Amino acid sequence: MSTNENTYAVIVAGGQGTRMGTALPKQFLDLDGKPVLYHSIKAFADAMPGIHLILVLPAHQISYAQMILQAFEQRIDLTIVAGGETRFHSVQNGLNAISGEGIVFIHDGVRPLVSAALIHRCYEMALEKGSAIPVTPAIDSMRMIKGTDSEPVDRTQLRIVQTPQTFRTDVIKPAFEQSYNAAFTDEASVLEASGKKVYLVEGDRSNLKITTPEDLLIAEVLIKSMF
Repeated sequence: MSTNENTYAVIVAGGQGTRMGTALPKQFLDLDGKPVLYHSIKAFADAMPGIHLILVLPAHQISYAQMILQAFEQRIDLTIVAGGETRFHSVQNGLNAISGEGIVFIHDGVRPLVSAALIHRCYEMALEKGSAIPVTPAIDSMRMIKGTDSEPVDRTQLRIVQTPQTFRTDVIKPAFEQSYNAAFTDEASVLEASGKKVYLVEGDRSNLKITTPEDLLIAEVLIKSMF
């Protein structure tokens, strides 16, 4: 794809590594010889040449950013922004670093296997509809807990939400001007609360979020088979 001067990626990395059982935050752990975050950033740089990259890190982790920059063989332009109290505030800070209009991807820094095909799919949908939320079908049986009882849930009606959640900037930036609500679990929920419609796009099961040591092992296998 040609140069994308009006395209942005806000990559949010706020993990502490508690579930990984490591002192080093999970976004900086090694994956195939490079930090996890390196792969997430490189996926957008490769898929959308000329994209403006914005990395949002907790203030106390900004010193780790040098580790990411050094992982790239060639110099990469990366705007680094301090995160906020919640994901909502971190994304808000990232969006505030965007001055122009265009398409913005908002991506979990610990989803390092996002494919170019998914990035392009989200871009085209957001360009057309204003938003693009990647989802995959729920494949496991599920039950709804009600006190000490439970009941089955029709999984055909459920979708698992991924990132990059992708938007036109004129749609998502105004949505983040509203006050924070604990019900905001992702950018789609923020957009809906502002009265705008959310559009779904086909996600990718290999676009896993690294949360546990098992996830990192699976990512190692996948990255060797994909690239």
